[in-house]
Amino acid sequence: MIPDSYLPIIFASLMALSVIVYAILDGYDLGVGILLPLDNDQHSDKMIASIGPFWDANETWLVLAVGLLLIAFPSAHNVILKELYIPSAIMLVGLILRGVAFDFRAKVAQTDKHRWNQVFKVGSIVASASQGYMLGCFVMGFESSSYAVAFSLLSALGVTCAYALIGSSWLILKTSDDLQLHAIRWAKLAGKISFVGILSVCIVNPLINPLVYERWISAPFIYLAAVIPMTSFALLLAGYFILKRLPFENDRGCWLPFLMTMLVFVLCFSGLAFSFYPYVVPGQLTIFEAASAPESLRFILYGAVFVLPFILAYTVFSYRVFWGKTKDLNYY
Repeated sequence: MIPDSYLPIIFASLMALSVIVYAILDGYDLGVGILLPLDNDQHSDKMIASIGPFWDANETWLVLAVGLLLIAFPSAHNVILKELYIPSAIMLVGLILRGVAFDFRAKVAQTDKHRWNQVFKVGSIVASASQGYMLGCFVMGFESSSYAVAFSLLSALGVTCAYALIGSSWLILKTSDDLQLHAIRWAKLAGKISFVGILSVCIVNPLINPLVYERWISAPFIYLAAVIPMTSFALLLAGYFILKRLPFENDRGCWLPFLMTMLVFVLCFSGLAFSFYPYVVPGQLTIFEAASAPESLRFILYGAVFVLPFILAYTVFSYRVFWGKTKDLNYY
């Protein structure tokens, strides 16, 4: 029997897992949409084909994360949805635009495909920027000051560039020839901006959050607080030098940028989790205060333990089936 005190931690861990998996998987297909060229239909088709088998299923992890927040931490869900209602609605509009454009570009006349490529690109940018803005609002504790808005806008830009980085790394892995060379150039630029963005957050976060500042300067947490950003910067620098030498002979190492970007995502998310734990709403609610009744959590846990392996198995299976370089897009 799991002790009642462990249940909020278990559900917070499941929610954290859902969020980071979503950020990586849907992050790269949002990034591909952000980078979608509007002046090269051949490249656009190849980029769409690279995410075609995966993009819709990737959003399952967002649904899972929001569902866990609603069921396991209902009071926190109420606060977060109230504060983020408008950016959440804008994000949904962006995701809807992506879904509509993805299907319509396959059914319209060739001359009209360009219009739906534009819609897909705009939807990707809107969804990415909205998620970044919401992250900034969360870090700022949902303040409404001009400084909070400025930081949230900076976060929107940072997350959009981070998605562009993992999207271009995905294209390096999945494509070849001229498109792969374009992806390498995109990754270099996005990597530089992401480096500046992570550095800015590392500086600003402890300055605006007394809890974060105290945690980051207290032993033994100060050592972990130093290792996480330093490792992230080291990975970004190493990735940049690898990008300067790509492509290698026989396309060896094409998977390295994507792997290193995933590790940066995991480290950055771990840093945020470490900074705010046990708060699910910074400065307001901890996971223990916001958790549902132990009886409810224990009942829900049975369903989560049953469903999660199926989601993981499907995800692994789909990536295994469609592994390898992307083929030319064909709807016939």
